[in-house]
Amino acid sequence: MTTLVLTHAASFDHLTPPGHPERPDRIRAIDEVLTADHFRDLARGEAPQGSLDSVALCHNEHYIAELRHLSPENGLVYLDSDTSMSPGTWEAAMRGVGGAIAATEAVIAGHASNAFVATRPPGHHAETGRAMGFCLFDQAAIAARHAQRKHGIDRVAVVDFDVHHGNGTQDIFWADRSVMYCSTHQMPLFPGSGASSERGDHDTIVNAPLASGDGGARFRAAFENLILPRLRKFAPELIVISAGFDAHSRDPLATLNLAASDFEWVTRKVMDIADATAGGRIVSVLEGGYDLKALGESVAAHVAALMGA
Repeated sequence: MTTLVLTHAASFDHLTPPGHPERPDRIRAIDEVLTADHFRDLARGEAPQGSLDSVALCHNEHYIAELRHLSPENGLVYLDSDTSMSPGTWEAAMRGVGGAIAATEAVIAGHASNAFVATRPPGHHAETGRAMGFCLFDQAAIAARHAQRKHGIDRVAVVDFDVHHGNGTQDIFWADRSVMYCSTHQMPLFPGSGASSERGDHDTIVNAPLASGDGGARFRAAFENLILPRLRKFAPELIVISAGFDAHSRDPLATLNLAASDFEWVTRKVMDIADATAGGRIVSVLEGGYDLKALGESVAAHVAALMGA
């Protein structure tokens, strides 16, 4: 078995305003770095179109219908000051959902040891009935819920190392004892949630906020001292990673000052948990990362770790 990477050209058709950090060039940077010779053994595929039934696993029907209605034939429609739709956005978002589902299917079936879904827009800020923070549908949450509903997996963990807190994923799983959501993130920073006191109805929300400038040592300590022990105790049968790379020192949206090696390290640590309790099953979905050089280096480190390199 090998690592599966799923992408789709629709990611280039989701257009954002000039100067917006969440832009098609992010996928070009990832595509370019994954052409290196040491990635030749990756299994590659196209993210299929997702279904509305899959989206409805985590988002309410009114919200889904409203987004479809707002999808423009030309120009941009603003959902809030940061989040917009272009004519290609709906398909791009649905390919992101389809990619997360297809990756989950491949990993659970044993066709791939793990998978990385490199699509946009990102998803972890999308709440049950609200788009925000560049996000429309929460692909990581949808993948987790799909694994439970279709395959009867009892316990799923979502591990989020994006520099921004995944308020959407936390919202979706707040009252769910069967899904553990773990997040490192910079505070204070958008969206303002993610305090360590936010623990969910069943103590399955694990937030480890970090301060501006904390860097790799404190990031690793947050995992070693809090998140990894909680994951081991929870013993997930599948791990979904919200793989945001905007905690890198070069990123323009935050100041957590991580390096690509920190993303490699955390990926290997999460893989150790997956090997112990989940048969190695990991599905990783792209979230943030807005400096193109840093994004490419970080994705390369993350995917190389997933490959066991």
